[in-house]
Amino acid sequence: MFARLFAPTIEVSAHCDLPCGVYDPAQARIEAESVKAVIAKALDSDDPDFRTRAIIIKEQRSNLVKEHLWVLWTDYFKPPHFEAYPQLHTLVNEATKLAGAAGTKGTLDLETADKLLAKIDEIAEIFWATKKA
Repeated sequence: MFARLFAPTIEVSAHCDLPCGVYDPAQARIEAESVKAVIAKALDSDDPDFRTRAIIIKEQRSNLVKEHLWVLWTDYFKPPHFEAYPQLHTLVNEATKLAGAAGTKGTLDLETADKLLAKIDEIAEIFWATKKA
């Protein structure tokens, strides 16, 4: 028993938690597309119950956008990516804010949803460039 406690250990390292194929900005984009569609449906409805349900779903989906972006930011992107693309921190910050309380989570503004989709596209462009490298 004590022999195992004091046995030499092997140090291992990995690029990411799981094989890199699990990371994809498309997940954030799909949720952001849902957010935009729900906003449009809510704006088109006069039914207060429907609008309430739509707002709840929009808020949930907006939160999922943030979570998907954070996973890319914290688990996929590494220091060499941030060195090669110094705007990446700002892009992720702006995108998560656009999905947050002052953005799609807290408003019914289609223009904000479009801005969010554009930011996700910018992040996706960098993501795919890093996959080619």
